Amino acid sequence: MPKMTFILKDGSRKEVEAPMGLSVLEIAHGNHIDIEGACEGSLACSTCHVVVEKQWFDKLAPASEDEEDMLDLAFGLTHTSRLGCQIRMSEALDGLEVRLPAATRNMMVDK
Repeated sequence: MPKMTFILKDGSRKEVEAPMGLSVLEIAHGNHIDIEGACEGSLACSTCHVVVEKQWFDKLAPASEDEEDMLDLAFGLTHTSRLGCQIRMSEALDGLEVRLPAATRNMMVDK
């Protein structure tokens, strides 16, 4: 089974099994990794923002315009930022590494 590594906010690394077809967000939730995913993967927030390690970024399918719009709302945006709900595991991504940002911005919370 493919694997991936989450680099947690404290810098520690957690390698997990990453079933093909699941999103990075689903994999995180299945392994008790602290990614919010407030919209439950419906591409309506940026709380599943991850920073893809540079060597993996070009292996991903390009971000859609909708994903780019949501990423504009993400805290700590980088050149290799993506939404975890939009990255689906495949054989080509076996070994994927993503870093959790220091914080998230949840625009879905009532103020």
